[in-house]
Parts: sequence; C-alpha cells; structure tokens
Amino acid sequence: MDLYLGVDFGTSGARLAVIDQNRELLLDGRFVFDMGDACLLCKQWETALFTLLGEIPQSLRRDIRAIAINGTSSTVLLCDESGNPISTPLMYNDDRGEAVLEELQSIAPPKHTVLSATSSLAKLIWMYHNGDFKQARYFLHQADWLGFLLHGHLGISDYHNALKLGYDVEKLKYPDWLLNLVSNLEYPIQLPEILTPGAPIGKLKPDIANRFGFSIDCFVCAGTTDSIAAFLASGASFPGEAVTSLGSTLVLKLLSRTKVDDSKYGIYSHRLGNLWLVGGASNCGGAIFKHFFSAAELENLSQQINPNKESLLNYYPLQKKGERFPINDPNLTPCLEPRPDSNVDFLHGLLASLARIESQGYKLLQQLGSDSLNRVYTAGGGAANNTWTAIRQNYLQVPVFSSNHTEAAYGTALLTLAGLTQLAE
Repeated sequence: MDLYLGVDFGTSGARLAVIDQNRELLLDGRFVFDMGDACLLCKQWETALFTLLGEIPQSLRRDIRAIAINGTSSTVLLCDESGNPISTPLMYNDDRGEAVLEELQSIAPPKHTVLSATSSLAKLIWMYHNGDFKQARYFLHQADWLGFLLHGHLGISDYHNALKLGYDVEKLKYPDWLLNLVSNLEYPIQLPEILTPGAPIGKLKPDIANRFGFSIDCFVCAGTTDSIAAFLASGASFPGEAVTSLGSTLVLKLLSRTKVDDSKYGIYSHRLGNLWLVGGASNCGGAIFKHFFSAAELENLSQQINPNKESLLNYYPLQKKGERFPINDPNLTPCLEPRPDSNVDFLHGLLASLARIESQGYKLLQQLGSDSLNRVYTAGGGAANNTWTAIRQNYLQVPVFSSNHTEAAYGTALLTLAGLTQLAE
C-alpha cells in the first residue's frame, strides 16, 4: 500500500501525518520545541525532523512513497555553499525589516506583498545590511532548508513560500525588479529555484533512506507554508469555499477564480493550481477569551447563550492598539465596553462581535473582486464552540462546518499525494 508523509513545522513544535492513497490518516505524531536559545533553532528543527521520522513504525516507513514539509511563512535563514546555516533564522513574525521598508518601497511596485516588515524580502535586505553576508550563498525558507536535509539539493523552494520573497506567482518567474536588486548586491546571493508545491524534487538521500529504513525510491517533494497546508487539510476545494481559522487571531482564506491583492489591508493571494487563495488576518481572535475566562467557564457560559438572539453589544476585541484587516487603522484601540453584569451577556457580545468582524472581512474580499462566499470551513480551537458556530452562520448567511481535518501536517501529506499522482500521469 502506498503511503504519503507530511511534516508540519509550526511555532511551538513539529507534527507529522501519514496517509494512504485513499486520504485516510494512519498515523500522526508530535515533537514539542524547547523555546530556549534562538541560536539553536536550526539544530532543534533538524532534531525534530529526524526524531519524528524515527518514531514512524518500520512497517509503515517502507511503504512511504513521498515526503513534503511545510514551514511558517517568511521564516528564513542564510546558508553557505554547503547548506550550513550561517545566521540565526529570522522567524515569521520578526519585524526588524521595518528598518528597510523605505528602501524596499523605492524598489518594489506599490502595494506589493513584500512591502511588509515581516516579508521574506524585507528580512533579506535587513540581513544584507546587518548580517554576515560575505559567507552567504543561499537564502532559504524554513521548509526549503529542512527539505534539503532530506533530498540534498540546495536552493529549491516552492511558490507558496516564495510569494513574500517577491516571486511572481501569476507569471511563475522572478520579476525583473527583484533580479536587478539581487544582482546589484555587493556580495552574490542565490535566490531559490521555484517549483510547484508538491512537485517531486528528488529521491530521499541514500544515507537517510538506509538510516531510517525508507524505500530508496521515496521522493521528497516541494513544500508549502503552514497556513496553506491547514487550508488543504480542511477539504475546501471549490471557488467560494473558505476556511476561517479561529485561533489566537482571526484568519480568513477564500478560494477564488480571481486574484486579489491589497497591501493596505494585508490582503494577498496564493496560487492554488488554477485558482487563488485570497486571505486576510485580523488582530482580533480567540486570545481575548483567555484574558477573561477559563476554558471551563467558556464552555459553561457558551451553553447558556441563545445564538439566535441578537447581542446589542458592539465590541472590537483587540488585545492592543492597531488593526489592518478588515479595518486598516494602526491607531484603532480595543473596545470592550460597556461590560454588562452578566458574564453570559458579555461572552455573547464578544462572540457576536468577532462573528461581525469575520463577516466584514469576507465582504471586503468580495468587494475587492474575489468570488462570492458560499461555504465556510472552520479550523482552530474556536471550531469546537457550537454556539459560536451558530452565531457566525447567522452573520455569514452561508453554511458553516468544522474542517474535515485541522492539522497542517495532514494537508502537506495530501500535497505529496497530489504531486506523485501528477508525476504518474
């Protein structure tokens, strides 16, 4: 039986999922990071990867036909000509690129996705000015480097990870302005070769295959980002279908036939085959609940709410000042007043307000040209709250479901299955 392996590298740990050709999940596993010394990140990633591979039962390893890895978007590092990291990786949310945004704005087109303090390209320029660039030969994303450990080919990425580097995912090439920027650097740096996510790169290195008992014919495929992998896991596949991630923040992704980008609101589109995955993220989200309620209180109070009764409370539950989507206002302040005496009413107001923000977000995506919303899958911790689901459905006016699977590792395993299927055809 042919099996497929996906490995997910998130912020707090790594996970794996093994599926069969019928998309059935056969095995999952997890490795929790030690959130200590940032200088040891690469070593920790490597340890996590090989520990997870070693924990797969031998009876499954020999049937795994392909492996792919996802990583956090815009987590990057510099490597030497042998693939050894020469810098501490800059994580997905590292905003030191703010210092070079003015320089970047003079190079990149207006409203481009890279015009963000946390974009891969902003980090590359910051590294050029502040890092040990003389020794650098390759600029890689987290998933690129981890994939290299398995297949041994340096400088290969995918167009999901490369979007925030400036790669043109519509024309499938690096734009001239980016190539000119890199060619004019005092010290040469190799931008990664870009493949379709899931495309086979090469076979597993013989020493890795022998060490773990994998088939010598096992392929390593191009990866993706963790958020795209989570979308793939949901089961959404048609234009108008969307996934809302109800985690600490509120993340919306809508599948569309039309590409939509607007840096004003932090909206950008990932290519997904012949379709586009249009997304935006609010700073509001489930983190606000932990500030006021325990998990037990949330469950108990939610059961006392009538989801069909409208809440008259209109909050904007930010944890700190500043919002980008669906409202672009860096000075927007949290609004959590008035607070009623009843905790049931207060929670009802918070749930309804977040549902209102979600609805406003999808309306903005459609106003900017995306397909009309017709179905929403839900991922993240908030997906388990049935009261919130009912409230959201009242605002969204479309069916709302829990995702079939919520783990990004499962979505990455699906990517390898699709990649190998296309190769066979």
